[in-house]
Amino acid sequence: MLNKSLNEETAKVTKAAENLHLYNTASHSTNTFVPKKHGQVGMYVCGATVQSSPHIGHIRAAIAFDIIRRWMLRLGYKVTFVRNVTDIDDKIMKKANESGQNWWERAYIYEREFTKSYNTLGVLAPTVEPRATGHITDMVELIERLIERGHAYVIKDNDGNPTGNVYFDVPSWEHYGELTHQNQNQNETCADEAAAIADAKGPSVDAAENDIYNPTDPADASPDKHDPRDFALWKAPCDFDQPDARWKTPFGEGRPGWHIECSAMSHRYLGNDFDIHGGGLDLRFPHHENEMAQTRAAGWESANVWMHSAWVTAKGEKMSKSLGNGLSVPVVLANNSAWVVRYALGAVQYRAMLEWSDQALVESKSAYDRIMNFLERADRLLDKKPT
Repeated sequence: MLNKSLNEETAKVTKAAENLHLYNTASHSTNTFVPKKHGQVGMYVCGATVQSSPHIGHIRAAIAFDIIRRWMLRLGYKVTFVRNVTDIDDKIMKKANESGQNWWERAYIYEREFTKSYNTLGVLAPTVEPRATGHITDMVELIERLIERGHAYVIKDNDGNPTGNVYFDVPSWEHYGELTHQNQNQNETCADEAAAIADAKGPSVDAAENDIYNPTDPADASPDKHDPRDFALWKAPCDFDQPDARWKTPFGEGRPGWHIECSAMSHRYLGNDFDIHGGGLDLRFPHHENEMAQTRAAGWESANVWMHSAWVTAKGEKMSKSLGNGLSVPVVLANNSAWVVRYALGAVQYRAMLEWSDQALVESKSAYDRIMNFLERADRLLDKKPT
């Protein structure tokens, strides 16, 4: 079984744990890992936006953090692993409309596809897998907290009534840009930090601008914002929203913005501060930068270590739904075993780009076969050893 787990309940931290070093993308440095609580590790990893079928790029990130989690378990830590599901989103809404589905129906169908792919490729089930729609109350309470602390504002109509749009006030938080080391006033990375990023094994995706991997949220393009950098915490219903994709709040009907979800859910399950926050490299900006800002502005601590896995590429381009070059998991598994695919995705250092090709799979199968042949020979020799 690929999903054979380690015993977390009886875990005891080994001496080797003292030598564990992790690369922190927030500091661009590798440091000795010291958990907040002795013997315990809290990990939050951004999961899928369940708009369509998973491709190999999605699974690479899941396997990267599964390997890290398994190593933590092997070192004796008890790991609380939280991986969220974004089950309400502009892209889910638009694709559901195009296909004549209810938005929640589409989200559920593809959430199950992701779960099946994770299981097939040996990714351990998370300790908790919260859905965004199950934590609306947590998000509303967090937004109210940010408003009270002067870090968010509600857009009102001409009669003074709340419209349903709430934004994070970026200029109110002087530390904005600390994750990606950008100047708060200019959103530019200084020369020293740019060099540090370039030296890392993954590319920088820190540019504070629209890009093909993180298209601008329509709500973030609103002329009602006080500052161009402000981002949506809560969004009023838009033209493509289905009637039941909204909740009543003190600041008007609507649904959550992307970034507020992870702050609310990580705090719910891991508390005021925790050890590791992970995700794909493309989430570093704006998602994780905004998440860190709103979390800390709420008076909570951020994760101690931020980790980001690099992309799977196809002919040099990031494998992406938006680019239409995503290779689905069932297609890859049609001609390859789950072990070989997992080996191919896990053999390259997690911060390095992984160029996907038929040759990469051939090499992975050869390497896997060598390992299995060695284990079988060793097993036969042990069976012959006199007792």
